[in-house]
Amino acid sequence: MTKPRGEPTLMTAYTQPQRPVLIRAEQAESLQDGATSLITLLADAGDTGGALTANKATFEKGSPGAPAHFHTKATEMFLVLDGTMRILVQDEVHTLEKGDFLTVPPTVPHAFAPAPGSTAELLVVFTPGLHRFDYYRLLERVYRGEATVQEIKDSSQTYDNHYFESPVWQASLAEAAAFTTAGR
Repeated sequence: MTKPRGEPTLMTAYTQPQRPVLIRAEQAESLQDGATSLITLLADAGDTGGALTANKATFEKGSPGAPAHFHTKATEMFLVLDGTMRILVQDEVHTLEKGDFLTVPPTVPHAFAPAPGSTAELLVVFTPGLHRFDYYRLLERVYRGEATVQEIKDSSQTYDNHYFESPVWQASLAEAAAFTTAGR
């Protein structure tokens, strides 16, 4: 089939040939990155020829989620599979319900956690893909006391995860803690 004249050609930055990637649920690696959250690794950049990186994040009630951060090289996409999430985007906190979808472009500050009193499950995808599975493994090692928070800070360039202080997100977390303390 010939491309019609004037139709743009799709250019990709992927360095490896694309092939289907199938990860069976029972074969996916799961990591505990805190007492109240679980990360299931689905496909890293090396698996997808750089097209994307994907994981499933499961949060129990009261999980602090991910602190305020940004990425410089990839768009991060969130699909709420179950429950309710609060997601900071720049200086605004959005509440996302099951089925809601959000993209966060490179350099846009964001953070996420389950809404007060809620559990949640997210599909998280980065595009283009970033080699992030070792970052999640580092988080698990910190949780287990086998690595330090300084190692996370030192890895910001390697994993394109840049943390910062967000008064808006801190206020949102304080509100969630008050909600939890009130027994709701």
